[in-house]
Amino acid sequence: MKIIILARNPKLYSHQRLVSAGRARGHEVRILDTTRCYMNISQSNSAIHYRGGESITDVDAIIPRIGSSITFYGTAVVRHFESQGIYTLNSAVAISRSRDKLRSLQLLSQKNIPLPTTGFARSPEDTEDLIKMVGGAPLIVKLLEGTQGKGIMLAETQNAAKSVIHAFKHLREPILVQEFIKEASGKDLRCFVIGDKCVAAYQREATTGEFRANIHLGGSASPVKLTPDERKLAVKSAKAMGLNVAGVDLIRSNRGPLVLEVNSSPGLEGVESATKKDVATAIIEYIEKNARPGTRTML
Repeated sequence: MKIIILARNPKLYSHQRLVSAGRARGHEVRILDTTRCYMNISQSNSAIHYRGGESITDVDAIIPRIGSSITFYGTAVVRHFESQGIYTLNSAVAISRSRDKLRSLQLLSQKNIPLPTTGFARSPEDTEDLIKMVGGAPLIVKLLEGTQGKGIMLAETQNAAKSVIHAFKHLREPILVQEFIKEASGKDLRCFVIGDKCVAAYQREATTGEFRANIHLGGSASPVKLTPDERKLAVKSAKAMGLNVAGVDLIRSNRGPLVLEVNSSPGLEGVESATKKDVATAIIEYIEKNARPGTRTML
């Protein structure tokens, strides 16, 4: 098979692992910088070109690794591959859903997936009720476009919560206000879902004095055994987004597991290092089973 990985940085661990796993199974695998792809949109000659005028043809499957800063352009490129009937590991629509924090929470809620209580409002006049809605301080304030733990703040008191919320609203910056799950103790679970299975999981733990467990912010990773309910919840959450491959972040609360976020381009380094599982090969095997001739991702 001829597999294209859409990614801006070919040196990242995740991208190198996917290349080596694909080639080890006899496939031709190439990384293309998403921003250097451009589109011919026409009735008779719709095509993808690459910097210098190269026409990208005879592709069997696409692995989109679209960075959050180029979501709009990256999903446009993915859609163009889809329009040519090329199998895409995660569709443009699913990627867009997962990148919009508000939309993704609304979709998860519609599927009756347990979440921390979350509020969203436009006017500063609604701040008091917004804070009350999520159970009061301490609470979490999230920028809609934050990634890797950035743009997430903990407001520990009622006054601090009001100040942060008012500041962002006056800046016209859209935010979510979310219930703080104290019993999680700065820990969350990253569940790696491929198709109908949760193939691996690990626990992330925040550093001392930090409430965000993201590895990019210095959090530590260790293997964890999921309960059957946690496994089912992770798979159900990925399906709610329409994602074939996803990193689903859960926290353990007094009322059971809660979903924090569903990531469409989960990194492989943390999960493979913590669990010693070959997740990259599992992704390639999934593509082999599903990227059959004539397979088309719906727009």
